[in-house]
Amino acid sequence: MAAQGTPPILSNGELARIFHEIGDMLEVKGELVYKTVAYHKAADAIAHSPVEISAAYLAGKPPRIPGVGEAIAKKIEELARTGRLEYYEKLRLEVPPSLVALLDIPGVGPRTVKQLNEELGVETLDDLRRAAEAGALRGLKGMSEKTEQQVLAGIVALENRQERMRLGQAEAIVESLLADLSDVPGLRSIRPAGSFRRRRETIGDLDLLAETDRPAELVERFTTLGSVDTVIGTGPHKAAVKLLRGPQVDLMIMPPGEAGTYLIHFTGSKEHNVRLRGRARDRGWSLSEKGYLRIGEDGEPALGPNGEPAELRTFETEAEAYAFLDLPFIAPELREDRGEIEAALAGTLPSLIARADLRGDLHSHSDWSDGVHTIEQMAEAARRRGYSYLVLSDHTISLAIARGLDLERVAAQRAIVAALNRRFEAEERDGAAPAGTAPEGFRLLHGCELEIRADATLDYPDEVLARYDLVVASVHVSRRQTREQLTARTLAAIRNPNVDVIAHPAGRYIGTRDDLDLEWDEIYREAARTGTALEINGSDERLDLSDVRARRAAEFGCVLSIDSDAHRIEELDNVRWGTAMARRAWLSADQVLNTRSRADLLAWVAAKPERLAR
Repeated sequence: MAAQGTPPILSNGELARIFHEIGDMLEVKGELVYKTVAYHKAADAIAHSPVEISAAYLAGKPPRIPGVGEAIAKKIEELARTGRLEYYEKLRLEVPPSLVALLDIPGVGPRTVKQLNEELGVETLDDLRRAAEAGALRGLKGMSEKTEQQVLAGIVALENRQERMRLGQAEAIVESLLADLSDVPGLRSIRPAGSFRRRRETIGDLDLLAETDRPAELVERFTTLGSVDTVIGTGPHKAAVKLLRGPQVDLMIMPPGEAGTYLIHFTGSKEHNVRLRGRARDRGWSLSEKGYLRIGEDGEPALGPNGEPAELRTFETEAEAYAFLDLPFIAPELREDRGEIEAALAGTLPSLIARADLRGDLHSHSDWSDGVHTIEQMAEAARRRGYSYLVLSDHTISLAIARGLDLERVAAQRAIVAALNRRFEAEERDGAAPAGTAPEGFRLLHGCELEIRADATLDYPDEVLARYDLVVASVHVSRRQTREQLTARTLAAIRNPNVDVIAHPAGRYIGTRDDLDLEWDEIYREAARTGTALEINGSDERLDLSDVRARRAAEFGCVLSIDSDAHRIEELDNVRWGTAMARRAWLSADQVLNTRSRADLLAWVAAKPERLAR
C-alpha cells in the first residue's frame, strides 16, 4: 500500500482508460478530429506498451511511447508522477460521462450530442428519450420528426444490442494480443480459435489457444496486460478477461504436442462438435478438448486401478484427431454442421478456394470518385501484389455524393488508363517491371461501378458501356422500393449485355443497413442463365453476398467474384475476408471469376451477348 501522501501508481490500463475518455470528451466538445484521434491512439499505445509507464517515470527513466507527441507525453508524465491530470479533471466538469455515453447510440454523432446538450439540456440517455418522445428534437436546426424516430430506434438498438465485432476489428485485437504475449518464456505457439477462426461475419468473444511449458507465467502476463479492463476468472490452465473497450477474451492452455483435439473443440460450432462427439461415442470413446477417452460398457469413462483414465488418445494435429474418427481434415470455415460431416464421409468435401488463387480484383476506386489514392497508386499497388489485372471501377454520373464521372471525365480517365498500360507493357518488355509482377504482366482494366437507377435504367447508354473492359453495376439509391421494383432493377442490369458483375447485391452494411428486399432465387436464376457474376464484397462492413447467399447462388450455377471494393491502397487486402466468405460458402477456385487469367476473363466478358442469345 502506498504511503500517506504518495500518489497511486497507475497501471497502463488505468492510464489508457483516462486517455480514451479524454478523446471521447473532446469529440463531444466538437474538437478537430485529428486531436480526438491522437488521444485514442495514445491510449492504444499505452495499453500495449511492454513497459509499465508510471513505474518508468517514477524511476527517472521516461519511456518513449510510439506515435505520442510532446503535448500528450507531458500529460502522460503528469498522470504517471502525480496520479492526477488537471486537464482531464477540467474536461470532466465540462462534459459529464453520461453525455459521452450518448455517442454509443447508432447515428448520433458528436455534433448532435453537443447540440442536444446546449439547446435542450440533454445529459443522459433518459433525457434524450424523453425529449424525442415529446417531439422536442424537431424544433432544432437540421432535425425533424424523422430524426426523432431514428433517435428512438437507435436507443432501442443500443439497449438491445449484443456487442459484436467485424472481422477486421477482431483481427486487430488478436494480432495485438499475440504480439503482447509472444515473448513469454516457455511459449511454443499461440493462435486464435472460436468463431474468429471459422471466420463468422461478426465475432462476439475471442478465444486463444496456447502451447506452453510454463502456463503460470503465460496466465500472469495475460491477466496483467495494459489492455485488460477486468479479470473475469483465472486458473492454472485458463483465464478470461474483458479488454478495455473490447471483448471478452478466453485463454486456454494446451499441453505441448496435444493440440489436435483442443483446436477442434474450441474452433467448431456447438452443432459440429456435438456431431463429432456422437460419432466418437458410437465407437466407444468420449471426445473432449483433452482427447479421446475410452468409455466402458456402462457408457462412463473407463478408469484404471487408481482412478486415472484407462486409455486417453491425444494428437498433435487436427488432421490426426479427425482421422481417428475416419474423417478427413475439415477446414475451420466449414465447421458449422451444414453438411460437412456428411460430405467428409462421402469423400465430397470441396477443394476450397484460397486467397492465392485470385489473379485480380474486379472492383476498386480512385480519387476520381470517392477513393483516396490516385489511379496510378492503386494500379501500382495491385501490380506489386502479383495481380494480372485490377479493374478501376469509379462511380458513374448519378451518384453525385461519390463524385460520379460524367462522360467527359470517363474519356479522360480512359486515356490515363491507356497511358499507364503502355508504360507497364514497356517495363515488362524491358525487364524493368517491379518485383512481384505476375509472369503474364499486369494491366489496369477500365471499368465503372454503374448505378442502377430507381426506374431500372442504367446511368450510361450501351454504346458507352460497350467501350469499358468490364462493368460492375449496383444499387445505391431508392432502397425502400417494393420487392418487385428492387428485383426488377437488379434483373435489368443482369440482362444487359454490357453488365458483367453485380456488386454487393444485397446492398447491406452489417449491423447498420438492412439487406435489399429481393426475390433472391429469381436473381440467382437469371445471373446463372446470363453468366453475370455476383460479387462477394470483401469489405468487412459488407461481406455481401453473405456466405449463405453465396452458397445458394453456387447451387444455381452462378459465377461469383471476390472483390475488395478498395477505396484506398490498404483496402486491397479486403479480399482476404471475401475469400473467407467464399470458403464458408464451400466455393472452389473454378467457381470464382477472378481466378481466371486476364485473357480468359476478357473472353468471358466478350461472350456475354452470345450467352444472352441462347
